[in-house]
Parts: sequence; C-alpha cells; structure tokens
Amino acid sequence: MATTRSNTKPLKTVKPIAPIAPIAQRLKITWLIWLVYRLLGLPIFINVFNPSSPDIVGGIAWQALWLVPALILTPWILRGRSPYALLISSMFTLVYLGASGVVLFTRIYGSSWAEIAVYLADFLLLLAINVWLFILLKRLPSMNNVVKKPRQ
Repeated sequence: MATTRSNTKPLKTVKPIAPIAPIAQRLKITWLIWLVYRLLGLPIFINVFNPSSPDIVGGIAWQALWLVPALILTPWILRGRSPYALLISSMFTLVYLGASGVVLFTRIYGSSWAEIAVYLADFLLLLAINVWLFILLKRLPSMNNVVKKPRQ
C-alpha cells in the first residue's frame, strides 16, 4: 500500500508588526520636554523653591554642561530609526536616570516638598524616555538579521 506524503510545512503564525511611529513620536515629545525642563525649568524652579536662591544663570550653565551628551544624542533620538544609535542613547539615558534618581534620593532628606517635586518631575521624564526607548527598540527590525542589497 502506497502512502503519499505532503511536502507542505505547517504555516507559522506571523506576529503583526507593532507600529513604530506613535512610540517614536512620544519619544520625541518627551525628549524635547525633558531637554527644555532640564536646561531651563530645573534651574528656575530650584531658584524659586530653594531658600538659598541659587543663581539661575549659573544653574543653566551647569545644566548645559551636564546635557552635552544628551544634546549630541538628540538627532538620533529625533530620527528614531537606527537601532544601534538608539541602543547607545538608551545606555546614556539610563545613566541620566540613575544620576537623577540619586539626586532625588539625596534631596528627600532636608529639602522642601516643592524642591522634591522638581527633581521627581525630572526623574519621571527620564523614566518615560527610557520606557519609550525600550519599546521602540523592541519594535524596530532586528539588528542581526539584516540582509543588505549588494552595491552596484
């Protein structure tokens, strides 16, 4: 008795590709809000809420110096297409998140509630940026399985 074998393989279910554009848009907006908040808002609010009223111009200059790596990363974040660039950006923003968390933790002891809220807003913005980066990196095409077209 002869049996016939089918050469058909079972169909794999393909996961629908999650949209990249909404996450990239949220990342851009959150990134720009954080840059402006960190550069201008943080020194102004700390001047208002801290009893010693530190200098606003000095605070802006200090934040500008602190934000040099973030300003270098800004074009990569705003494009939001290169997995390699976003991975490096994610590493830097994790460092910013850690530093912001340490500053928040140290300000909890001996600072006013308003000053703590200023640093908490900075921490939450950085947390949101990192969440959007992780989601976007997950949705971008794999870095390992890229098939490049030959040059002609």
